Amino acid sequence: MAKLERITVTMPEEMAAKLRAAVEAGEYATTSEIVRETVRAWVSEREREEADNAAIRALLDKARASGRLPADEVFAHVREHVAKVAAEELARRGKA
Repeated sequence: MAKLERITVTMPEEMAAKLRAAVEAGEYATTSEIVRETVRAWVSEREREEADNAAIRALLDKARASGRLPADEVFAHVREHVAKVAAEELARRGKA
């Protein structure tokens, strides 16, 4: 198991109450478990965003290097990629 580090988090009373309620309902063993799960999801989302941004940068770099694609075509590719990422995100959130 990874070495654990204790930190202090300050939040509104309403949020803290929701965490405690989830523990009391048996959904989680501790409030720390909820926070760790939330941080893992946040890290995953940031990594996904970084990968998406890298893909868009790669498309733009490729277009710049080739010198052959008109701007409209480059941006059409970027729009397609953004639409694909948005659709995947909606599907992941169960909204598609």
